[in-house]
Amino acid sequence: MTPHNELRLLPWSSPDGKPCFLSTDDTGGPLSRLADTTEATQLDVGQELLEHAMEVITDSKSDRAELRLLAKDLTEALRDTLRVAVSRGHRLPTPDRSTREGPDGPSRLPAAAFG
Repeated sequence: MTPHNELRLLPWSSPDGKPCFLSTDDTGGPLSRLADTTEATQLDVGQELLEHAMEVITDSKSDRAELRLLAKDLTEALRDTLRVAVSRGHRLPTPDRSTREGPDGPSRLPAAAFG
């Protein structure tokens, strides 16, 4: 596997809403650790919000204002989760071509492998 040398998308935005990036080879540095902790917190909040959403949408007493607030909160949690996914996806190592392809070309899984 070859290292993937790209900027890390951080789990927060600048004050004007633009994405923030980190350029470092030190994945254990203080800013990297802060980003890791923030990502974990964002994912935990998303999980808790999902559980709350299931309660709200099944409660016939939930009013319009509560549903609008829930939609807003879910939108924010989805935005954060997608940012974490993109950031982590960009940091995955890029496999060497030789490990991706066998003598007969690219490896393929049978359809049954997917359920």
